[in-house]
Amino acid sequence: MKKRFYQKLSFACILAGSLLFAACSGSVQTEKISLLPLPNQVTETGGTFVLKNNAVIGYTHPELLPAASYLSELLSTATGYQLSFKEGAGDIVLSLTPDGKEGSYALKATPQQVSITGNGYGGVISGIATLRQLLPAAIESKSVAKGTPWAIPAVTIADSPRYEWRGLMLDVSRHFYNTAEIKELLDLMSLYKMNKFHWHLTDDQGWRIEIKQYPLLTQKGAWRTFNSHDRDCIHLAQKEDNPDYEIPTDKLHIENGDTLYGGFYTQDDIRDIIQYASIRGIDIVPEVDMPGHMLAAVSNYKGLACTDNTGWGTTFSSPVCPGKDNAIEFCKNVYKEIFQLFPYKYVHIGGDEVEKTNWKKCPDCQRRMRTKGLKTEEALQAWFTHQMEEFFNANGKEMIGWDEIIEGGLSETSTVMWWRSWSKNASREATAHGNKVIYTPNSPFYLDYQQDKKSVINIYNYVPELEGMTEQQNALIMGVQGNIWCEWIPSRERMLYMTAPRMLAIAELGWSNPEQKDWEAFQTRMADQFRRLNIMDITYRIPDLEGFNETNAFIDEGTVNVTCIDPSADIRYTTDGSLPTLNSTKYEGPIQVTETTEFTFRTFRPNGKKGDIVKTRFIKSEYAPATQTAPSTPGLNAAWHNFRGNKCADIATAPLKGNYRVEDAVIPKEAQGNIGLIITGYINVPEDDIYSFALLSDDGSTLSIDKELVIDNDGPHAPKEMTGQKALRKGYHSIELRYFDSNGGTLQLKVADSKGQHLDPTHLYMH
Repeated sequence: MKKRFYQKLSFACILAGSLLFAACSGSVQTEKISLLPLPNQVTETGGTFVLKNNAVIGYTHPELLPAASYLSELLSTATGYQLSFKEGAGDIVLSLTPDGKEGSYALKATPQQVSITGNGYGGVISGIATLRQLLPAAIESKSVAKGTPWAIPAVTIADSPRYEWRGLMLDVSRHFYNTAEIKELLDLMSLYKMNKFHWHLTDDQGWRIEIKQYPLLTQKGAWRTFNSHDRDCIHLAQKEDNPDYEIPTDKLHIENGDTLYGGFYTQDDIRDIIQYASIRGIDIVPEVDMPGHMLAAVSNYKGLACTDNTGWGTTFSSPVCPGKDNAIEFCKNVYKEIFQLFPYKYVHIGGDEVEKTNWKKCPDCQRRMRTKGLKTEEALQAWFTHQMEEFFNANGKEMIGWDEIIEGGLSETSTVMWWRSWSKNASREATAHGNKVIYTPNSPFYLDYQQDKKSVINIYNYVPELEGMTEQQNALIMGVQGNIWCEWIPSRERMLYMTAPRMLAIAELGWSNPEQKDWEAFQTRMADQFRRLNIMDITYRIPDLEGFNETNAFIDEGTVNVTCIDPSADIRYTTDGSLPTLNSTKYEGPIQVTETTEFTFRTFRPNGKKGDIVKTRFIKSEYAPATQTAPSTPGLNAAWHNFRGNKCADIATAPLKGNYRVEDAVIPKEAQGNIGLIITGYINVPEDDIYSFALLSDDGSTLSIDKELVIDNDGPHAPKEMTGQKALRKGYHSIELRYFDSNGGTLQLKVADSKGQHLDPTHLYMH
C-alpha cells in the first residue's frame, strides 16, 4: 500500500528537481504536487485546471457562504481577478457530505472544474488549504503577482485527519500580540490544517482580556514596568545582534513618567478574532488560569488571596484562596463573561504550578478542608477545580486543565492536557479513568525551547501512543498541540521564528496517516514550503546548516562542506571572529583548510534579514595516543552527586549520593531529584581514525576524551545535542562525561567512526 501511494506521489515525495513541470495539456505549467500535511491519497489524472478571471465559486449549502467568501478573497488578492461566489454551480464548487470521518474532505480537479466536498465546514476548509498549496506559491502574495499562470494539475485527493485536535497555544501574557498578529498566526494554522487555537490570556505577568465586571484586571493588570524577562530580551537583542528580541515600541506607553509595557483585547476584539478564526475552521479555546498564576488578579482586587500580602512564594505566585466564598464568586463571575464571549464548548482552567504554602497557613482554607473532609491541599485544589467544573457544565461548557488537575482526584468529565513529559503516568491515569487527553509534552512540543537539528525530527517521529496503554485508552487521545510560551519571545518576528517550521511537523503528526511516515520525503516537502512562507513574510527558522560539528578534527587537510535544505538561504561566513554580514564572503562550495581555523557562519533570508549564527572550529590534529591501561570490566562508573547548581564544573563539590555501574552513558535508575553525574571510564576504539561524538542532554553536559574537552553542552537548557570530533589511535582512551538536571532529564552519547559506523556500548570500560 505504501509503495503504490508513493508511486502516485512521485513528483511530491521523490523528485527534488525543478519546481515546475509541464502539464499534460500543453503550455500551461503547474507546480509539482508537494502538500503538507501529507494527504491520505493523491492521484494525478492528467490535464490542468486553469483559474480564470471572473471565475465563480459555488456553494451548495448556506453554511458554506463564509468559506466561499474566504476562498474568493484568498484567490483575488494575488491574481487580481474579479471572482464572485454564489449558492449553486461554479468553476469551483464547495459542498457538504455526511460521509467519511469528521473533518475529512475530497478534492477533485478536472480541466473544467474543481470540487471540494467536506464532512462538515472544517473539512471544506481543509480542502481549501489543499487547493491553496496546489496553486503556485505566489498565491500568498499580498498584492497582485503578475505573470503567474494560476493553474493546478488535474488531481483526485481523498483525505481525512488522524486526530480531531491539531493545535497551537500562544501565551500572550508574558508578551502581548495584537489582533493583526493573532490573525496572521491563525492564517498560518489554517494553511496547514491546524484547527485549535489555545489562547493563554492570563497569567502572573499580564491579564489580557477585558472583564467588564472587574475593569482593574486590564486597567492595571495588563500593564507593567519592564520585568526580568523583558530585560533579558533587551540584553539578548544586543548580545546576539538580533532585533527580534527587542520589545515592540507599539506596545509601550508612558504613564506618570514610567514606561509601561503591555496591552489587552477588548471584548469586541475577542469577538472579531473568534469570527476570523471560525471562518478559517479554527476553534478558539480561552485559558484563564486558576487557582494559581493569578497575580495580575489578586494584586488588584483585595480579598482574593489568602492574605493581602501577595507576590511570589518559594517557586510560584500567590494563588486564589479557595477557602473564601467571595474568591470563588470572583472566579465564577470572570468565567461567566468568558462563556458569553467564546462559543466553543471547551474552556481551559489552567490548574498548573499552584504553590499551596499559603493554603497550609490560611484559616479559611483549613476551615474549608475540615468542612469538606479534605485531607490534603492537593485535595483542596481538586475541590476547587470540581466547583469550577460544575459551573462550566451548568453553562454548557467543558473543562480542560493541565495534567496537575489529576492530583487530588480527577472528575468524570474534564479533559487533561498532558505537558509534563517526565510524568507519563498522568496520561495513563487519565485515560484509564475514562478522560480524554491532549498530548503536548514539553519535550518536544514546547516551542519556546531553543531549536536545533533534532527539533523537527523529534516532533515528526513522536509516537503519541504510550507503552502500556490499551486500545481503549489510545482512543481517548484527542490529538497533539504545540505550546508557544513567550517569556523570551517578545515580538511577532521571534514568535514566528520559534513556531515554524516546527509547527509543520506538528501539523503532519496530527493529520497524516502514520503508516506513510517518511522523514526524507517530509524534509523535501517542508523545504518546498519555504518559498511560500517567504512570500507570506513568515520569519521561520532556517533549518540548521549541516556537514560539520561544533569541533572538527583533521590530520593533514580538512574540508568544510556546508549544506542547508532551505534553497533560499544565503550563507555568509568569516574566519576572524566577527559576525557575518551580507558583505561577508558568500559560501558557494567546499572550503579546504590546512591550519586550525574558526569559522562563523550566518544565514540570511531572501529579503536580507539575519538568521542564526553558527560557529565551528576545524582543528589540525595528530592521533591522540592510546593509554597503556587495559581495563577489563565492561561499562562506566556513574558518580551521583546531590547537585543543585547550573555548571558541570561544580558537580564534584556537591555531596556524593553513590557510585553506580552503567552499561552506557545514561542516568542511573537510582538517581532521582537533584542530579549531578560524573561518568568515567574508557572507550576502546578499533582503529586509528577521527571519531565523532554526539552528546544530547537536558540540562547541561560536557564530554572530555583523554582529559581534553571535546563537547561543551553546559548550562541549563532544554534537550539539545552538540557534536565534536577527536583523532584517536587504536586502543583505550579515558572518557569523562558530566551532566546535571533536576526532576528528570535526558542524557545520550553516540560515537561514530569516519565511515559513519556507530560504536556500541561494548566498547566502554570502567577504571
